[in-house]
This record gives sequence, structure tokens and C-alpha cells, in this order.
Amino acid sequence: MSSSEDTTVYQVVVNDEEQYSIWPADRELPAGWRAEGPRAEKAECLAHIDEVWTDMRPLSLRVAMERQAAEATPAAAG
Repeated sequence: MSSSEDTTVYQVVVNDEEQYSIWPADRELPAGWRAEGPRAEKAECLAHIDEVWTDMRPLSLRVAMERQAAEATPAAAG
């Protein structure tokens, strides 16, 4: 094994804006983040993130855009 090979075990984490990252599993999670997904080698964690994080926009932006689109759509005449 080369000295440059990353043998760190990571934890997939997510914040309240549904943004994903990885964090060394042996460290306390940073404020505002929670464990979500595998605790594994870097490549496996990143593969999981690629699979589940399909919309990079923060949750608050997605909600605001959906609200704006709903307000812009004329209500059906009754």
C-alpha cells in the first residue's frame, strides 16, 4: 500500500438544505450536519452521493422556485 492511498473511513452527511458531503467517520459531525447514507471508503460514499443528490439546488431555493411557479400559474376558471 502506498503512503498516498487514502484509507480513511468516511460518513456521508447531509445538512438542512439537503446538500451532501463526506466527513471522516472518526470525527464528531460538524454543527448542522447529520449522518445519511453509508459509512465507507471515499469512493463508495461519493458514489452514493452521485446517486441520491440529483438536484444541487439548496432546499430553500427549490421551495421558493416552486412557490413562485405556483403563483405565476393562473388558477383554472371555475
